[in-house]
Amino acid sequence: MKLLLSNDDGIYAPGILSLASALAKAGHQVFVVCPDRERSATGHGLTMHSPIRAEVVESMFPEGIRAWACSGTPADCVKLALWALLDTPPDLVIAGINQGQNLGTDILYSGTVSAAMEGFIEGIPSLAFSLASYEIKDFQPAANFAVKMVELLKAHPLPKPMLFNVNVPGVPTEEIVGVALTRQGVRRYVDIFQKRTDPRGKTYYWLAGEVLEEVEQTLDPQLNANIPTDVEAIRKNYITLTPLHYNFTSLEGLEILQEWEFPSQ
Repeated sequence: MKLLLSNDDGIYAPGILSLASALAKAGHQVFVVCPDRERSATGHGLTMHSPIRAEVVESMFPEGIRAWACSGTPADCVKLALWALLDTPPDLVIAGINQGQNLGTDILYSGTVSAAMEGFIEGIPSLAFSLASYEIKDFQPAANFAVKMVELLKAHPLPKPMLFNVNVPGVPTEEIVGVALTRQGVRRYVDIFQKRTDPRGKTYYWLAGEVLEEVEQTLDPQLNANIPTDVEAIRKNYITLTPLHYNFTSLEGLEILQEWEFPSQ
């Protein structure tokens, strides 16, 4: 299959090298377009008021993998690849492997998920992979699972494009319990801004958020209550597989607002 890979940790991150190497070794045609530096937590930002540059990277990846370092955001990388760098569209867009989890409401800030989302918006099945640890540096279990997911999607073509958010627990392979189909949970952070002073005596602030445990949420009536959240499942050492979409419409909100009488002007 023809695969487009991107990330938000940057072109030199070990996660993208592990992912690209594993997929190329499995016989896939791999293209890599990543930010030229770390772009974590940039969400779905696009570069609108400055040029975007893409430089070929030749020395880092195994032979046969074409790679570019892009000056833009993760979403820029995928958009640029699809509209300017690749001659034909890929079969899949894959983002990751991110260093750190993208669970629950993390996906709203995640550059990794946004890179995959950009592919999904363009009508291409997409996957976002994250290693749910900031300390563990072994990306191989996540890379191995990515290879298996690509083979599954090749054997079972989707009736329409989907986006899958995948989180792999940061434990040895033998401790991974299995794969859990999950729904998106809710995580909140205590956002603590540390007030500091620079050498010139000017004040600046450093965001140092602390994560809370999963927050209880009202279950969407369309979702099965027996399906665990990604936050629950990752704690039990399951690989979490969550299908996502970009439609934020609140069905509950539509029902409530239909009862309102709005002024005509």
